[in-house]
Amino acid sequence: MTHPGTGRAAETRGRPANASGRRRRLSPGRLLAWGAMGVITLITLFPFYWMLRTAFSTNTALAQAPASPLPVDFSFGGFLRVFGLQSTEDALAEGGSGGSLDFWRYLANSVLVATLVTFCQVLFSAMAAYAFARLRWRGRDALFGFVLGGLMIPTVFTLLPNFVLIKEAGLVDTLPGVTLPMVFMTMPFAVFFLRQFFLNISREVEEAALIDGAGRVRVFFRLILPMSAAPVATLSILTYITAWNEYFWPLMVSYSGSSRVLTVALSVFRAQTPQTGTDWAGLMAATFVAALPMVVLFALLARRIVNSIGFSGIK
Repeated sequence: MTHPGTGRAAETRGRPANASGRRRRLSPGRLLAWGAMGVITLITLFPFYWMLRTAFSTNTALAQAPASPLPVDFSFGGFLRVFGLQSTEDALAEGGSGGSLDFWRYLANSVLVATLVTFCQVLFSAMAAYAFARLRWRGRDALFGFVLGGLMIPTVFTLLPNFVLIKEAGLVDTLPGVTLPMVFMTMPFAVFFLRQFFLNISREVEEAALIDGAGRVRVFFRLILPMSAAPVATLSILTYITAWNEYFWPLMVSYSGSSRVLTVALSVFRAQTPQTGTDWAGLMAATFVAALPMVVLFALLARRIVNSIGFSGIK
């Protein structure tokens, strides 16, 4: 026999969570907001679509139908030239410049530069942020204000002094010459970002470790950094993406394949001869291949980045 309250309980469980039992209606304001977000999303994604459309076309067909919304004379030739798998004759037949990209070499340079910049910048910034957040010493707040002042200096103003230093050190056209200035050019934000999180860590945990005989260095590496894994990972992702996409500084100091990164190497597909013009298909294919790893990385970790920035108290 079924208990009298059983059927009523089952009916209650089957109802929506809303007490009224009715679906929440979409207001005109909500519909307008969703429509605006959809338009912004389409505008944001349109350059990637046009990039792929151009990459899967041939240059000869693009010259005849430049405004076509779909690939013109569909071809994988642009991507084949990126990976060095197409002969010069086939490239010229498709209207390409005949240039080919030493993709794997430039990819290795980009990975090496971005990894070194990320590791050094995050480590040094974390150490500086710990000193500003947890240690007490004379002039700490004044120096922190001076560090934050670096955020107001446009990066373009540092290019010429950095180039002079690199030239005097004999590091022009070398990977260290590309890497070293990038390690320090964006540190103020990294220090501020991590300091905001370190200020929220309980002092009792740190004091207990100090009472047990741990030094400041051990507390930092064995206690503070593991507790700060989320913001450190977020900062690492942001720094890696920024270093990967850097263009103007590597363009200034790298003149050969030994130090050229992938973003600068895209110039291979610019006009080689007056007869061929710019290899737009190859250029767009190379640009897409260069941007794809960072787009995927950001898409996978976007929620972590947003949550960590909010938890760090940055408004």
